[in-house]
Amino acid sequence: MAETSNKETLLQFAPMQSSVDESFWHRLSSLKLNKLGIDDSPLPIIGFYAPCSHSQVSNHLTLLAESLPSELSDEASLMPEPSRGNRNWCSVPGILYNTNTVESFHALDKMSLLKEEARKIWDDILTGKAVEDCSVLSRFLLISFADLKKWSFHYWFAFPALMLDPPATVVNLRPATQWLSTEEAESLSAACNKWRGSKSTADVPFFVVTIDPNSHASSVRLLKDWEGCQNDSHKILFGFYDPCHLPNNPGWPLRNFLALISARWNLKSVQFFCYRENRGFADMGLSLIGEALITIPLGWKDVVPNAVGWEHHKGRKAPRCISLAQSMDPSRLAVSAADLNLKLMRWRALPSLNLSALSSVKCLLLGAGTLGCQVARMLMAWGVRKITLLDNGRVAMSNPLRQSLYTLDNCLNGGEFKATAAVESLKRIFPAVEAEGIVMAIPMPGHPINSQEQDSVLDDCRRLRDLIDAHDAVFLLTDTRESRWLPTLLCANTNKITITAALGFDSFLVMRHGAGPFSHAHDFSAGTTNSSSAADMCINNANGKHRLGCYFCNDVVAPTDSTSNRTLDQQCTVTRPGLAPIASALAVELLVGILHHPQGILAEADIGNGVTGANEQPLGILPHQIRGSLSQFSQMNLVGYSSTSCTACCDTVVSEYRNRGMEVVLQAINHPTYLEDLTGLTELMKSVSSFSLDFDKELDDEDEEDFVEI
Repeated sequence: MAETSNKETLLQFAPMQSSVDESFWHRLSSLKLNKLGIDDSPLPIIGFYAPCSHSQVSNHLTLLAESLPSELSDEASLMPEPSRGNRNWCSVPGILYNTNTVESFHALDKMSLLKEEARKIWDDILTGKAVEDCSVLSRFLLISFADLKKWSFHYWFAFPALMLDPPATVVNLRPATQWLSTEEAESLSAACNKWRGSKSTADVPFFVVTIDPNSHASSVRLLKDWEGCQNDSHKILFGFYDPCHLPNNPGWPLRNFLALISARWNLKSVQFFCYRENRGFADMGLSLIGEALITIPLGWKDVVPNAVGWEHHKGRKAPRCISLAQSMDPSRLAVSAADLNLKLMRWRALPSLNLSALSSVKCLLLGAGTLGCQVARMLMAWGVRKITLLDNGRVAMSNPLRQSLYTLDNCLNGGEFKATAAVESLKRIFPAVEAEGIVMAIPMPGHPINSQEQDSVLDDCRRLRDLIDAHDAVFLLTDTRESRWLPTLLCANTNKITITAALGFDSFLVMRHGAGPFSHAHDFSAGTTNSSSAADMCINNANGKHRLGCYFCNDVVAPTDSTSNRTLDQQCTVTRPGLAPIASALAVELLVGILHHPQGILAEADIGNGVTGANEQPLGILPHQIRGSLSQFSQMNLVGYSSTSCTACCDTVVSEYRNRGMEVVLQAINHPTYLEDLTGLTELMKSVSSFSLDFDKELDDEDEEDFVEI
């Protein structure tokens, strides 16, 4: 404090500080979106503060959710209800100017706004309203801009304070225990605790204290009782709840309190009491008492005094900006909430659950129909965030009931493409998903093309190859058998995790494809693949075990056209409704099991017979094939090993593809018997037919002999 004489110093006040709870910004955002819109009219709000309760920390004026009005439709709801009788929070009125643009926020006439609020305080002092409701002395102002796209908030508080001219001086500002006798301090402490304990006065921040010099008894009274205290010889202190903790400065509310006292009662000497607490009870050692000397110039009531009060930030007058994207952005909230179930699983049931492996794995779903929709949903539930769906079909009227990512709107005007509609649906369900929709057909063997279509089909083949190369796991979920052939070949060539799900009317197959014929150990968590020469492996995998088969390993014929000359029920996948969710869930569980198995795609097949311990892996057994029947409510785990004559994954086909590239694919597309000839299935069938003919002839001879005997 700067000295003006040996005994008197300028009275300097600790500025009020603000604090805004996140709930206030949540309520303001909701109010802006649902009710206010572009209406930027001033909005009444309520702030809260309390007397200092710690010797090292000042209390702030705080805004909470209840500082704002509710979102009801009636006009009365635009006025928040002050909290009465709460000893921890004194309610004070405020005004909010929330602008629609950041430019408008910076362009506000801040000096005029401050003067307007100061004028209201001055009017309340002159009319006596401030005596009846002293909370108006601490009236405040808040300007803000809510950027609801980025969930950031620009704001600036002002606590208007009327300036006395000339400034008040202070004499002998000391702790209350040094101003009062021991008896008086104890009596005043008890009186304040009683005042704070009453519901009718607990949150009244300005008051009058009287002390009987004879009995040392103290009492705390309302401001309106001041005139009744003038006829006795009691000591009179003007008390206020002081949010400041500083030992040599009173808090900001005293400024307007002194203006009220001098203007209302023409007092030139005022003994004030800065009430402070410790652990919720009056602390006379922390509280201050001082004497303020006020010079009242003639005619000063005729004009509104000058005012100060814009809050300082980091030592200068400046607005503040806070970003609450982490706690308010629905996308980020969805991310946080989405993995809650997985994190709780990891607490006790599955400590080894690798959430980072799940969130980073890139999954390619070939087919966005009944199976594709369900698999995508299950993947997101397991924490998978990178999903690509490939399909060239459109959403039909019959789809939404069975395919969970579509609605009637997707069917209108000829239907949206399934791949793009599914991705939009995934993003509505979980905005943080990194989903992409690819509209394209998968080239299929047995579906010949003409020369004009050749370049386009080859482009599709290369695009599919590039997509498979860019992903870690591929799900084969298409309607036809032949549409799974090219992806199976490409996955075997690059040694990708490949999972097939196929449906019958009341039965299903879910299986993981074995490693490709040239595979070594594969680090799936890092997404790397090691391949060697064609001589490295054929039937055995990197562990020296028999490789697991693919979807085509059990076939003795090449995939051909299965859609031509078919009735409607044969063209559509006609299944029981419960089948797709069951198969889809099992397919995703297989992927999760592979990702958590130390051998990954090279893991041996478990069938749950106790031979390989299910308890060794945290997620249980890792089967090769799961075949289920809804009619029998049964499920079997089967093992099928790779075939040297497989039309998709055997050494012969993969080697031919590596040597000749897309020429192999074109031949498979245009020549139905090419794959059978290449893999030896044609010769095998000839030998089987020859054996059958010889066997039938022998049977005929035996029958003839028997007939003769008869």
